[in-house]
Amino acid sequence: MQSPLADRLRPEKIEEVAGQKHLLSPGKILRRIVESGDTPNLIFYGPSGVGKTTVARIIAKKSGKKLCYLNATTASTSDIKDIVGEIGSIEAENGILLYLDEIQYFNKKQQQILLSYIENGDITLIASTTENPYFYVYNAILSRSTVFEFKTLTKDDIKEVLCRAMEKLSEEEGKEIALSDKNRTKIAGAAAGDVRRALNMLELCFMLTVGENANEITDDVVEQILAGNSVRYDRDGDEHYDIISAYQKSMRGSDPDAAVYYLARLLAAGDLPSACRRLLVCANEDVGLAYPQIIPIVKAAVDTALFVGLPEARIPLANAVVLVATAPKSNSAYMAINTAMADVEKGVTGDIPRQLQNKHFDGEDAEIKGQNYLYPHDYPMHYVNQQYLPDNLKNKTYYKYGDNKLEQKTCEYWNSIKGK
Repeated sequence: MQSPLADRLRPEKIEEVAGQKHLLSPGKILRRIVESGDTPNLIFYGPSGVGKTTVARIIAKKSGKKLCYLNATTASTSDIKDIVGEIGSIEAENGILLYLDEIQYFNKKQQQILLSYIENGDITLIASTTENPYFYVYNAILSRSTVFEFKTLTKDDIKEVLCRAMEKLSEEEGKEIALSDKNRTKIAGAAAGDVRRALNMLELCFMLTVGENANEITDDVVEQILAGNSVRYDRDGDEHYDIISAYQKSMRGSDPDAAVYYLARLLAAGDLPSACRRLLVCANEDVGLAYPQIIPIVKAAVDTALFVGLPEARIPLANAVVLVATAPKSNSAYMAINTAMADVEKGVTGDIPRQLQNKHFDGEDAEIKGQNYLYPHDYPMHYVNQQYLPDNLKNKTYYKYGDNKLEQKTCEYWNSIKGK
């Protein structure tokens, strides 16, 4: 049985890889890493079908290491141990290069098992993920790896690959089959940046044409193949991340119609994880303290969606998306934590006030002895004025009440208690 066209056409040299000019053009960092043959730990981040696996294979071949492949969606801890067992064998005398696809599906324990072998150099890791690695990859692995973002391929990138594919298919068939530039553009657009998808559609078109003993792939054949793929992939070639961005911005902008539409686009593409994750983020970031009860409601809807799976998942998610889109909005807590994080990252810190420290006795050199902590519940309305921030930050304001009804009521309550 013949392998798929995408595998038969897979590039063997870095110069043959489609797109990714920002990474693979002469002089670019990843290109230099490939050419050096000295491979560090790498994480490839980006959508499916843009060359992550292909580049990993080329790197492995150049390095001379034994290439092992695992897909984290199906791999188990025993699979990791099997690879570890090959360390030092004749086949892996130059070391092992592990390509771990969809690393976001490995739990923390599985990632920790890999970590010790990565640290001592027994295994070189190239991991790929369609999700942001800074959210899903264990920090210790991230700190030992270099992250490269792979971009969605343009129509022109895919058209170039389709030209090479037609030459190969015609050569294999023993006669030339033509494909017009118009139809090549249609297939490239329907693939939405996924070269593997484009090649699969082209191969189907080619098979139908050869079966009819024709010499050209016709408009009718192309339309039939594209019609079967129009639900999953947008014909205009909208980028995957643009849809996700529009989805969250529509909820933030309180437009339930647009939010439900972009939810439908994500679910039609089978991207349930992104639909759930962005929904949870939006409930916390954009609704927040204006309606804090929404957070457990949305979490319950997401849990239900993940439990029942598609297509039924669309129902709880639609409920939650409409709720988030029509809820009052506040980003006050989001702004507060961002401002606080900025201070911490700039090194703006200070000693914890003595009354808050986790110790109950002082050394002989302490000028003021004793914990001196005031327990708020011992005072009227469960409040007592007391310094909590370090001295150099004691007058800093991170949280500012939002202008929504709930936060304004909360503001009035505390102003009355604090005597403001």
